[in-house]
Amino acid sequence: QVQLVESGGGLVQAGGSLRLSCTASRSIFSSNAMVWYRQVPGKQREWVAGFTIGSNTDYADSVKGRFTISRDNAKNTVYLQMNSLKPEDTAVYYCNVRGLRKLPWGQGTQVTVSS
Repeated sequence: QVQLVESGGGLVQAGGSLRLSCTASRSIFSSNAMVWYRQVPGKQREWVAGFTIGSNTDYADSVKGRFTISRDNAKNTVYLQMNSLKPEDTAVYYCNVRGLRKLPWGQGTQVTVSS
């Protein structure tokens, strides 16, 4: 069973930056497009950014131009560079594969943006 471990979250002021990491316990990127989600307590998990099957990238409108997804296949790690952070970006961030058949969710990493 593949495990996903997210890290890199923290407390940052509005306008600041963070880089999140998601490492898989084994190589899965060659057969899966990875995506980032976020969730606020009491709300549904929200798609944020991801790779497509063709290795292009796409972003939610709310983060377009501020967030960048990237990956290092050799390290089984996908990143989310978050710039110009806003208080509304506050959430727990998770990674997983694109599509309906998800891997077990990791614990996520908390991002808190203060105003």
